[in-house]
Amino acid sequence: MPFAYDDQNIFAKILRGEIPNDTVMETEHSLAFNDIQPQAPVHVLVIPRGPYVTWDHFAAEATDAEITDYTRTIQAVIAKLGISPGEGGQGYRLIANSGEAGIQEVPHLHTHILSGRVLGRMLQR
Repeated sequence: MPFAYDDQNIFAKILRGEIPNDTVMETEHSLAFNDIQPQAPVHVLVIPRGPYVTWDHFAAEATDAEITDYTRTIQAVIAKLGISPGEGGQGYRLIANSGEAGIQEVPHLHTHILSGRVLGRMLQR
């Protein structure tokens, strides 16, 4: 298996209720919560409940229901926070780091939703 899941990572512990979180939204297949070290005024993490390491792992092995739920949960959090530029918000950035070159710190798929200020360029040369 090319994606070895570590069930002792912090997000797995959050999903099992071993570590508390500041929940923004819960669904059957996803959990959204405020980041404990926010990098912007709005910084929410969305994670799937299943044991997926990266986006490509999730896309290859998750069920259609999990993929739909995860994608729609991200949208629902954006709507709940009122940050969509199409709905009068300032806008937002989505980030999903994968692997060593992507500087993924926790080996569980997670998408960062960042907003609340101009975030600047994503990468510098």
